[in-house]
Amino acid sequence: MPPRDNPTARQARLGAELRKLRERAGKPAREAGALLGVDQAKISNIESGRIGVSEERIRRLAAHYSCADTALIDALCTMAREHRGQHWWDEYRGILAPAFLDIAELEHHAVHLRSMQTLSMPGLLQTEEYARAVFRGGIPPLPDDEIEARVEHRMRRRSALERDNPPPFEVVIHEAALRMRFGGREVTREQLEHLLEMSEWPGVTVRVLPFSNEQFIEVTQPLLYAAGVVPQLDTVQKDSPSGSHHLDAEAELQKHQALLDAAESVSLDVGQSRQLIADIAREL
Repeated sequence: MPPRDNPTARQARLGAELRKLRERAGKPAREAGALLGVDQAKISNIESGRIGVSEERIRRLAAHYSCADTALIDALCTMAREHRGQHWWDEYRGILAPAFLDIAELEHHAVHLRSMQTLSMPGLLQTEEYARAVFRGGIPPLPDDEIEARVEHRMRRRSALERDNPPPFEVVIHEAALRMRFGGREVTREQLEHLLEMSEWPGVTVRVLPFSNEQFIEVTQPLLYAAGVVPQLDTVQKDSPSGSHHLDAEAELQKHQALLDAAESVSLDVGQSRQLIADIAREL
């Protein structure tokens, strides 16, 4: 099977974790290849996510690397058993950019989600009309069919919160995002009412960072922290004008956890947040 041209973020992450295990063990790729009976190039492709790897090979490599973390090894084996076409977001492959599929996959596999939004609502909590207004604001303008595909995909992402045992979802929303009138007053009012409704869903916690806050929190871009089944698989996802970025270096994870902690510490409590959201909705 030829190498994948475009591995998913999760496939690339599996390979990256195998590379980390090898490097911690001080083993060269040539030696790992000899263990599996393949050349060094194939190890490189496995570690970049361009070639899949079997559960049996993962366990052989882990043993060779003296990795005794059974929870991590089991999680990597679970990732290796996954395949394209088994989840709903695969329906959008070739229709939407890979970043859209990657974030749906990230949310689906997370055991805990934390988010910070400064100018717009979190994607998981958006209404259809609000999402449509956001996508219509793209530069350059998007074709209508692209907008509708993005809106449909965004609505389906909510399935991560609709499962029998959804992951806890803790979100901090800046007051500025509540007052932005994307799509007009009616769309904004409907969005705020929807936000209030979803804030009562099991596991969903919404806090507002008010204008009255006097402490600067360095989270000016949309930020999502997705906790994996083991801490080594935690991921930070950030949006920027240049696209979506996934971060997993330990220092980055610690930094963004601290940023989220700081934002939560100066936010209104849940009751005060709901009251402010309701007040702003009434003003519309």
